[in-house]
Order: sequence, then C-alpha cells, then structure tokens
Amino acid sequence: MSGRTIRRFGNLDALSRAAADELMVIAREAVAARGVCHLGMSGGSTPKRMNQLLAAAGRDALPWDRIELWWGDERTVAADHADSNYRMTRETLIDPLGLAPERIHRIDGLGDHAAAAQIYERELTGKLGTPPVLDLVLLGMGPDGHTASLFPHTPGLTAPGWVVANQLAVTNLPGATVRITLTARAINAARKIRFLVGGADKAASLAGVLEGPADPQRYPSQLIAPTTGELVWMVDDAAAANLKGTS
Repeated sequence: MSGRTIRRFGNLDALSRAAADELMVIAREAVAARGVCHLGMSGGSTPKRMNQLLAAAGRDALPWDRIELWWGDERTVAADHADSNYRMTRETLIDPLGLAPERIHRIDGLGDHAAAAQIYERELTGKLGTPPVLDLVLLGMGPDGHTASLFPHTPGLTAPGWVVANQLAVTNLPGATVRITLTARAINAARKIRFLVGGADKAASLAGVLEGPADPQRYPSQLIAPTTGELVWMVDDAAAANLKGTS
C-alpha cells in the first residue's frame, strides 16, 4: 500500500484528542473553501471519545450550522438501540451541541435492508453528486481487519455502488447479519480519510493491513486507498506494537 501517512500516539486519549483537533482543522478548511463540510462519522470507542472532546469545546468552536453529518455504516437496529452508531453520535455530539436535524443524515437500517441502502445512496449522491465526495471520512478498524461494515469475505467488499446492504459472514455481531455500509469505492472518493485505531487487540491485524501482503478479502481495510484524497492512519502504541516501519 502507498500514499498514506502513519501517525503514532502514546495512548488512546492522546489519539482521540489529536483526532478532534484534526477534525476541527479539516472542517474549518472545508467551510472556508466550499461553504460546507460533509463529515462521514464512525462508531467505536475512539470516535466516541473524540465526539465528547468536540462537544466539550462548545457550540462556537466550529461552524456547526455549515457542517453535515453522514455515517460510514450502521447496524440494522432501531435508532435508539444501544448498538446504533447514530445513537452514540447523537448522545455524545448531536444532542450536547444541539445540532440542527436537517444537518443529520442517518442511515435507517430497519425494514428492507437493500432498500435502505438504496435510499441512503440516493440521499448521498443527491447532496454530493457522483461520486459523492465527503470532506472527511472517519474510520475504525476491528481486530479482524474490517472497517466500516466491510467485513472479511463478505459480498460488500466488491460492491460496485456507493452504499450496500452487506451480508455478514458471521452471526455473533450486534446488529444481526446485515449492515448498511458505504462501499470502499465511496470511502475512497473522500478528500480526506482518517483511520483511528487503538488497542492491543488490533496489533496483529494492523501489522497485516499495513505491512503484510495485499489480501483485502482477509483484511478489508486494505481496500481503503484513495486515488486523489489524503489517507492518514492515527494509531496508538498498543495497536502499533507489531509494526516494523514506525517507532
């Protein structure tokens, strides 16, 4: 893999603070350049802490009336379900800052999953065009090397569109066996992509993704390789423990 930057942090809190600072810079630059910033939000513990830091900075820290929130993926659960990525963002960022509902573009994962993916794709391309270029996409990575809801050996890895209802190969994950997710193609269209990866349980897969042979069916995070956008991996020491190329 090439065209990437790896930034290493001592612990998860330092990573989260850096991610919050990075988001603020990117959002201000996008608003200054185009009048609006489109953010692709993520679930997980690191984005949760980042959201809390952004909320603590207050409503005036960013031009939130010119920032629109999208999601990289969602579980097929109700919006108020404990496993909902939207709920986590609502509780940690949207509600504390009182963000306007018209700026929030959540994925509705209930009902017909394929139809839900099509609806979200139409909303995304209707607002952003084709390809739908997000200003910043935030991503996590699981211990199995998945990102968004692009899991190993699942049909969504080769989906041709922008949003897909991905049938998971495992059944012991929250949100049943289908998740709605941006495709790698959609993520790679973003201007800037930030992977936020923390924890010792990610060390083996992070080394495989970044320094192992190309095998995106095993490590879907390898699919994220924008042709024109900026890709940065922000990792803590625990996650980076097996990397040879950083210190």
